[in-house]
Amino acid sequence: MVHFLHPGHTPRNIVPPDAQKDALGCCVVQEEASPYTLVNICLNVLIANLEKLCSERPDGTLCLPEHWSFPQEVAERFLRVMTWQGKLTDRTASIFRGNQMKLKLVNIQKAKISTAAFIKAFCRHKLIELNATAVHADLPVPDIISGLCSNRWIQQNLQCLLLDSTSIPQNSRLLFFSQLTGLRILSVFNVCFHTEDLANVSQLPRLESLDISNTLVTDISALLTCKDRLKSLTMHYLKCLAMTKSQILAVIRELKCLLHLDISDHRQLKSDLAFHLLQQKDILPNVVSLDISGGNCITDEAVELFIRLRPAMQFVGLLATDAGSSDFFTTKQGLRVAGGASMSQISEALSRYRNRSCFVKEALHRLFTETFSMEVTMPAILKLQKNCLLSLTNSRILVDVPFDRFDAAKFVMRWLCKHENPKMQTMAVSVTSILALQLSPEQTAQLEELFMAVKELLAIVKQKTTENLDDVTFLFTLKALWNLTDGSPAACKHFIENQGLQIFIQVLETFSESAIQSKVLGLLNNIAEVRELSSKLVTEDVLKHINSLLCSREMEVSYFAAGIIAHLTSDRQLWISRDFQRRTLLQDLHATIQNWPSSSCKMTALVTYRSFKTFFPLLGNFSQPEVQLWALWAMYHVCSKNPSKYCKMLVEEEGLQLLCDIQEHSEATPKAQQIAASILDDFRMHFMNYQRPTLCQMPF
Repeated sequence: MVHFLHPGHTPRNIVPPDAQKDALGCCVVQEEASPYTLVNICLNVLIANLEKLCSERPDGTLCLPEHWSFPQEVAERFLRVMTWQGKLTDRTASIFRGNQMKLKLVNIQKAKISTAAFIKAFCRHKLIELNATAVHADLPVPDIISGLCSNRWIQQNLQCLLLDSTSIPQNSRLLFFSQLTGLRILSVFNVCFHTEDLANVSQLPRLESLDISNTLVTDISALLTCKDRLKSLTMHYLKCLAMTKSQILAVIRELKCLLHLDISDHRQLKSDLAFHLLQQKDILPNVVSLDISGGNCITDEAVELFIRLRPAMQFVGLLATDAGSSDFFTTKQGLRVAGGASMSQISEALSRYRNRSCFVKEALHRLFTETFSMEVTMPAILKLQKNCLLSLTNSRILVDVPFDRFDAAKFVMRWLCKHENPKMQTMAVSVTSILALQLSPEQTAQLEELFMAVKELLAIVKQKTTENLDDVTFLFTLKALWNLTDGSPAACKHFIENQGLQIFIQVLETFSESAIQSKVLGLLNNIAEVRELSSKLVTEDVLKHINSLLCSREMEVSYFAAGIIAHLTSDRQLWISRDFQRRTLLQDLHATIQNWPSSSCKMTALVTYRSFKTFFPLLGNFSQPEVQLWALWAMYHVCSKNPSKYCKMLVEEEGLQLLCDIQEHSEATPKAQQIAASILDDFRMHFMNYQRPTLCQMPF
C-alpha cells in the first residue's frame, strides 16, 4: 500500500519489534510506515494556495469564498496545521471571522497575531478550549483574557485555557480570571503570575486542574479556597516560594481531592520538600500520580513505602533522583515511572518532560548511556530520541559546544547503519557530515564504525541516483562522504573498496547540477591526495568526466576538477604508458587557470582545508608549472578568505619558506611568483595577530 502510494520509493522491510523489549514499537512502526492522511494532504494544498483561493477585504485581510463550509473537526485541524506551519498571521487569521467555520478547540500555539486579530477571528466562536502557549508578545495574557470575556458564552463555558510562556506587560498586575466561571483547567507555566493572581484563580467555582510551574507565586495558601474541588496541581520549579516546608505540607494536606501532584524541581536546587512529603502518612490519600523528579535525598525505600500505602497510584516521577532502581518499580502492576534507571523509565521521562529543559537534558544523557551498546533496534525509543538528533543537527552546537565528538560520531554512525526512518536518516547524515570535520584524521581512522558508515552512505547515494532523486538527504550524504574522506586515507580506502568510484561516476552521469558536481569532485580530490590510491583515478571513465568538468562555467566545479588533475599529473609514475595524455591534461589545466578570475573571487562551495601539507609537493614542482600554479592559486584563495586561520597554518606547517623559494627561484613563472608574493603580503598584514617565537626568523 505504501509502495503503491509512493511508487518512487523502494518498499522498506519493516520488522515488528519484540513487544517485551519495545512495547510501543508496533504502534510506532505502523505510524512511521503509513502515508499522510488525505485530509492533511488537502489541508496542506489549501494552505499553500490560500492567497489564490481567498478574496481580500478592504483592510488587507483574507476572506474565504462565501459558499465554502468546513465541518468543525476539519476547521480545527485546519487551524492547527496553519499554526504549526507558521502561516497564522493577522492577514490569514481573518478567514476564521466568517460563518464558514465553527470552532470549539482553538490552538494558536506560538502564533504571531495581534490582539485585534485574535478577538475578531476567535472570540466570536463558542470556545471550550484555547491553547495560546508561547504566542507572540503582540498578544499578551491580559488581552487574551479580555478578549475571551467579551463573549458571555465563553465566560460561562470555556473549560481549558493554556497560557504557558505567554507574555505579560510590565505595567500589568492582577489578572482577572474570575469572569471565566466555566474554567476547569488552567496552565500558566513560565508566566509572570503572582500570589495575588493565584488568589483570584482559586475562587473559580469549577477549577479542577492548575499548573503554576515556574511562576512568581510566593505563597500557595490561597489554594485552600478550592481544596474541595482541586484534583490536579502542578508546581514544578516554584522558585519564589517563601513558605517553610511545614507550611507547604500543611496546605497540601488539606487538598484531599488531589489525584495528581507535581512538586518536581531542578536537582541543582537540592530541594528536600519531596523527601519530607514522603514521610507523611496522613497526606494525599487519593493520589494516583506524584512527580518528585529532581528532589533531594529521595530513596527507593521511602518511595516504595509511600506507594504501598496508596495502592491506587499509577505514576511516579523519579528522574534526577537517587531512586528508581529497585525491582519494586518494574514488578508493581499498573505503575509507570519517569526516571533514569531503565529504558522504560527514560522513555516515560522523554514523553512527559518535553517542555522542561532540565529534565530533557538529564533524560537524553541517560538515553545516550543506555543505548550506547544497544544491539536491538527499538522504534519507540528512536522516536523519542529525535529531539536529541534535531539538536545535534544545529551546526552551531556541533562546532562550538564542548562535548566528546568522537563518542557522538560513533553513536550516530551506529544508528545510521541500523535505522530506516527517512527523516531520522536525514538528521543522522547531516550530523555525520558536520562531525566528520570535527574529528582529527587519527580519530577518524580509529572509528570501528567507519567502514559500515561509508558503505551505508554509498548505498544511500546509489539508491537516490537510481531514483534520480536529488533531495536534501542526497546532498547531505555527498557532503558527509566528502568530509569523512578529507585527510583520511582510511575513509578513502573504504570508499574505493565499496565501489565508490563506480557509484560517483553514475552520479556525474545522472545529475548536472553544480552543487552535486562540486561535492563529487571534492571527494575525488581527497582520494587524489592519497598516493597509494590515486592510481585508481587514472581510468578513462574518471578522466573523461574530470576533463569535461574542468571547463565548467561554475567556478567551484572547475576548481575541484583542476585540483584532481594537478595531484594526478604531479606523479609521473602514474603515466608511464600514457605521457601524451598527461601533457594534454597539463595544457588544459594551464589554459583553465589563466582564464580564472582573481584568487579572491567568491565560490558557491565553501573551500576549507585541514592542512596545507598536501600542497607542498606541488609547490616544489618547478618542472610542472601548471601544477605549481594551481596549488598557489588554491592557497591564495583560502588565505584571502580566512587569513587568521590559514596564515597561522602557514607558520605552524612551515610553509612560508616554500613561498619564499618560489619568489626567488629562477625557474618559477612570473604568474607563480606574483601569487606567492600576494600570499606573503597577506601574511605580513596578519602575522602580528599570531605570536610565535620563530617569527623573528622569517625572511622579511
